[in-house]
Amino acid sequence: HADPVIAVDASPAKRDLALALGATHFLQAGDGLTGEVRALTGGRGVDHAFEVVGSSTTIRAAWDISRRGGAVTVVGAGALEDTVGFSALEIFHQARTLRGCFYGSCDPDRDVPLVADRVRSGGLDLATMVTDEVGLDGLPDAFQRMRDGRGGRTLIRFD
Repeated sequence: HADPVIAVDASPAKRDLALALGATHFLQAGDGLTGEVRALTGGRGVDHAFEVVGSSTTIRAAWDISRRGGAVTVVGAGALEDTVGFSALEIFHQARTLRGCFYGSCDPDRDVPLVADRVRSGGLDLATMVTDEVGLDGLPDAFQRMRDGRGGRTLIRFD
């Protein structure tokens, strides 16, 4: 029951997919993002931002668009040498929570069956996320689509 659900991506080609998967708004990453998000949230910022790229730039952007007292969950796996900086006063003043997430921070024994049940019942539409299907010979093209910011998930078929 979240509203608004704001998807942000560097690629405007992801707009339709984001909206099909439940986003109520789509914004392109870049200068002015914080102002655009605040305009959609009554000047506050988002309650919760999920960062899924794993770069200091996108982690910082997620921090900047969250509200005072909000939360940022970093899902993307970043590089060891890519550091994010915050001042001590900023952390105190903003009272935001920053946390990492590994494998969905789930308990596989409990959560995988729950997700499987949601998929079977139609409550979780994984098919919409799959925009490409390839065999092993199609992996180089799949990685290039990912680097170019095209498509959603690629399903690898081992036929």
